[in-house]
Amino acid sequence: MSGPRPDPEPRPAPDTVSDVIRWAAFSCALVPVVLLWYGTSPAGAAGAALGLAAVTTACRLLLRRSERCARRHGGDGEVSAEDSGAQRGGRHTRRPTPVD
Repeated sequence: MSGPRPDPEPRPAPDTVSDVIRWAAFSCALVPVVLLWYGTSPAGAAGAALGLAAVTTACRLLLRRSERCARRHGGDGEVSAEDSGAQRGGRHTRRPTPVD
């Protein structure tokens, strides 16, 4: 009886940004159809479609930018407490202090 076998090649991470963008594009097409079905004016449905398309485009750009930054800064996407600024403010000492 042998233990679990290691994978010969690591599996690539799923492209979640593309999945999100595909769902957003689907919503951009579906929402105006539903609005028209329920009696909204064509101008209102077109306005909703344009608004959703603008938000989707902005989100896509921001997601791709964050992916590039994550790859540039180590690839794992994790930021330490020091890098994030979580330790700003408060008392700073060089040595550990006892906890009550």
